[in-house]
Amino acid sequence: MRARTSVQDTAAAAAHAGRMRFDTKIAIAVRADLAVWQKLNVTAFLASGIAAGIDEVAGKPYEDGSGNRYLEMFRQPVLVYTGPAEALAAVRERAVARDMPAAVYTEELFATGDDDANRAAVRAVAAESLVLAGIAVYGPRNAVDKVCRGLTLHP
Repeated sequence: MRARTSVQDTAAAAAHAGRMRFDTKIAIAVRADLAVWQKLNVTAFLASGIAAGIDEVAGKPYEDGSGNRYLEMFRQPVLVYTGPAEALAAVRERAVARDMPAAVYTEELFATGDDDANRAAVRAVAAESLVLAGIAVYGPRNAVDKVCRGLTLHP
């Protein structure tokens, strides 16, 4: 099965359409067997990790025509992928090996009730034993593409 092409992966078309092509990529991968609400929750948490941990990813605040101000958002698209647990584990291993910024959401976090409990749940498990519900990575386009090898874009 061939993976769908993303906005960032169509450089020639983007150049002709006047769209910006980014040198970096934000990718979030969620485990395919999760319930829809879990996929959405994991995606939101992982996106917040990238936003909080990488200074250059956020753009400037928004303002509407009436002067109401809104928070800044990512300055570039976020690609959401899906795959089986083994593929997410491989993404984590490759990201760590390349020293890429990453955020993880483990299965245990569905049962925790606060931020301190979340960190304790992750800390209690060795890296190779983490049961990932999702992972987010940020870095140069080509590096993120290599790290996310084997995943498909989420439908």
